[in-house]
Parts: sequence; C-alpha cells; structure tokens
Amino acid sequence: MIYELLFPYAHQYSLANLLSYISFRAGAAIATALLLAFVTGPWVIARLQAHKVGQIVRTDGPATHLGKRGTPTMGGVIILVASVVSTLLWAKLDNRFVMIALAATVWMGGIGFVDDWLKVVQRRPRGLVARYKLAGQISFGLALGVVLLVFPWSGTVLPPSSTTVPFFKYVFIVLEPPLYIAFVTFVVTAWSNAVNLTDGLDGLATGLSAIAALSFAAFAYLFGRTDASEYLKVFYLPGAGELAIFCASLMGGCLGFLWFNAHPAKVFMGDTGSLAIGGGLGTTAILLKAEFLLVLVGGVFVAEAVSVVLQTSVFRYRLRRYGRVFAEQHRVFRMAPLHHHFEQLGWHETTVVTRFYILGLICALVGLATLKIR
Repeated sequence: MIYELLFPYAHQYSLANLLSYISFRAGAAIATALLLAFVTGPWVIARLQAHKVGQIVRTDGPATHLGKRGTPTMGGVIILVASVVSTLLWAKLDNRFVMIALAATVWMGGIGFVDDWLKVVQRRPRGLVARYKLAGQISFGLALGVVLLVFPWSGTVLPPSSTTVPFFKYVFIVLEPPLYIAFVTFVVTAWSNAVNLTDGLDGLATGLSAIAALSFAAFAYLFGRTDASEYLKVFYLPGAGELAIFCASLMGGCLGFLWFNAHPAKVFMGDTGSLAIGGGLGTTAILLKAEFLLVLVGGVFVAEAVSVVLQTSVFRYRLRRYGRVFAEQHRVFRMAPLHHHFEQLGWHETTVVTRFYILGLICALVGLATLKIR
C-alpha cells in the first residue's frame, strides 16, 4: 500500500526511491510488525483476561505445566494482525503470490481461531472436531494446488507442477498434475500441524518460526534477483522477492509476540497462531518451489511431528498386538511431542527451548548453505 502511494513520487523525492529496494521494505516490514505486536499485545492480553479466555492444560501432560492453567490463549491474533497489516503496508499488492501467502495465513488462522474459541470459550474439550479441522486444511491445499497449475510463475523455466532439489544445480522434479495437487495439500496440512504440535513450551514455536521465516525471507529475496540466482545457480522466479516482505512481516510478528510469550508466558498463541504460521510457511515454500528446503530449515518442526507419528503408531501397534500400551517398553519416547520427552528426562523448560533454538539455527544455516553447496 505504501509502495503504491509513494513510489510514483520517486522522481521528485529521493527518499521515496528507497521503496524500490526490497531490502529496505523488508526491514521496514520487520519494524512495523514488531511495533504493531508491541502495541496490540497488551490490549489483546487484557481483553483475553477480561473474557477469561484461559489455557486448558492436559492432565496427562508434564506436572510442571499445571501452573499454566488459565494463562490467556488465542494470542496468535497478535501475530496475525502484525504480519498481515505489515505485509499489506510494504508489499506490492499486485503480486498474487503475496496475496496467496496472506490468504493461507488468514485461512489457517481462522480454522485455529474457531478451534480455540470452541475449546476455551464454549468449553468443548475437543474443540473443532479433528475431521472438520483437517477438511479445512485439505480444502485450502487442494485449491492452492489447482491455482498454481492454472496460474503458475511466469518468466521462469520451472514447470508449474515441479519442485526443486537442494544441493543440486538446476535440478527439479516434475509431478503429474493430480500428484502435484496431492503434494501441495500434504505440505500445507503437514506444516500447519507441525507448528501446532511444536507449540507446547513458552516461546518454543514462536522463536523457531521467526528463524524459519527469516531464512525464507532470504530465499525469496535471492530467488527473485536475476544476478543472485545466476550466481548461486538457482532458478530465477520473477516477483519472488515480494515474498520476502511477507516472510519479514511474519518474522517481526513472531518476535513481537515472543516478548509476551517468553517464559513465563503471559499469553499463548493457541491454534490461532500455530496453524496460521504453519500454513504461511508451508505455502511460501510451495510458492518458491522449495518444499524440501523447508524440511531442512524447519528440521525441529519435522522432528516434533515425527515424534508424535512414531509414538502414536507404536501405541496402536502394541494395542493391537498385546492389548495394552502403558508399559515403558511400549513407548518410543517418554512423552510426545519431542519437547515433552526432554522435560521428562529432567531438562528445565527454558533449557529445552534454548537448545531447540540452537538446533533451529543450525537447521537454518544448513538450509542456507545449500545455496552454495551444489
């Protein structure tokens, strides 16, 4: 919005010419999202407290978490407002891929909001029925896959139903259209749930999301420049640089929210925030044809999701085989998701979060290293 309003005056005012630089607008987007989160955060937390929108703590979870009962949740609204408004202010609004990324974030955030509302306001323990939540995620993934096949990137040699492969120069995999739609649907659904599963400790999902968003801001910026893409031997995606504005806004929103979400948390993001972040990151990776890069950058999210899948699968197998699942030998982890396993080993919550941050940074550096290690 600001670009459309001020850039036409660039020939008259040199300061307006700064808007032509994506790096400047990305930095401005981070600052704007941070400021919005700082300003709206206290107000949102106060409203949540006034309406007694408090966290429901699992009785089968770590005993140390029982003291968190009643902490305001649904704070993901702060991230949504900060990142969406900042993107609208600083990105080019005629870039349809930015609009798609925003749509994914808002859509998934809406699903999460309904789930949180039913759980903490309507007092329905199950919240939004799992199959309805999954239907909402899958429906967006299907629609996204179709849209990308009908309206692909223009000006690039990449086929519409393709994805790139890290560590290899100019290598891509082409999928049949139906398989590509299924692949896109899986990525969006998997990542929205992976971030959701990671959101179990103060600041954990928020900080890791900021790291991933910053990494993909760099990817979007580089993929959208002819000189950088040629030098790095990656595929050029015209207009991809605008996605850096979205990622920068998401990072700023997460960092601003982390101010209130750091231990001891004053507010939790709830499904409103976790599903929105996961949907936004997954969609950005799909738009950049970098789904496998997201697996590297978001390695901690992957580990968290895999830990739940493994634990659940073993439980079901043991239940069918032996008729019981509560013996220690029937468990892969002491508790899933993975962060609870380390809590059960005696790690303090802040220790788990800090060490997972370190792992998240290492994963991001590995992802960024693939740009040169080819």
